[in-house]
Parts: sequence; C-alpha cells; structure tokens
Amino acid sequence: MMMEIDHIGIAVRDLQAQIALYRDRLGLRFEGVEEVPAQKVRVAFFAAGGARVELLESTAPDGPIARHIERRGEGLHHVAYRVADIRAAMAEARAQGMELVDQEPRPGAHGALVCFLHPRSTGGVLTELVQHVGSEWQREHGGPGGGASRP
Repeated sequence: MMMEIDHIGIAVRDLQAQIALYRDRLGLRFEGVEEVPAQKVRVAFFAAGGARVELLESTAPDGPIARHIERRGEGLHHVAYRVADIRAAMAEARAQGMELVDQEPRPGAHGALVCFLHPRSTGGVLTELVQHVGSEWQREHGGPGGGASRP
C-alpha cells in the first residue's frame, strides 16, 4: 500500500477561532471551509508543506467530532494517507488483519472517498485512507487523484 500523508485532522470546538490561530498566528495558508453533511462536520484546510492541516468542527451534538471532543477534548483526531485506489487499499488492510471502521468508502471533503482504520489496528491512532477523485482535486492540485504529489 503506497501512501503519503494527505492531512492531519484536528478536532476543535470553535472553527472560526482556530482558523484565526492557524492563519494569523501560525502563518499557514488558509484554503477554505467546507461542510460534509454525511459526517456532521465542517472542515477548514490549511496548506502545510506537502500535506495539509484539517480542522474539524461538529455540526451536530451527536456527531462523531462532538463525541470525540466530549471524550478526549480538542486536539489530534486522525492522520490521513493518500491512496491511489481506496478499495484496493481497504482490501490490503483487511488482508493484513487491520480492523476497518468503514466497510465501504464514504464521501469526504473535496469530493474524496475516505475510509477509517480503527486505532486498535494502527498503534492507537485513528487512520484515514483518502482517494481524491474528480475535477475539483485536479483543478486544485494539477493532476489525477490519489497518489499524485501535491505541489
């Protein structure tokens, strides 16, 4: 499974306050905000070298990010790796005995397909597999979906 880091996900209570922190104090390049209704989350992305930082704010009190913050507080939520073929990566993870949170890919930000690997299988870190698909990724990053290096 050839992968490179796509982004680091950070759970936050107040997205606007954290956008100001990452953009104005840390100096990261703000890429925008997107809502992902299927996951009950609003996300903000920042360019950080060859990867990105994703801030995640829950849009519902029963959403997965709200539950995460309630149990663990704000902070690191997941590490995401870019893959060329998410179904093949999922099959390989299963074959290696890893526990998948998602049995099928689901929609993620920027029109991506995503799947999470359970922290029990990945050294205690929630791990996301991301396959970028469609013209939005190609417009923003100048190439095909997963596996392509970001400028």
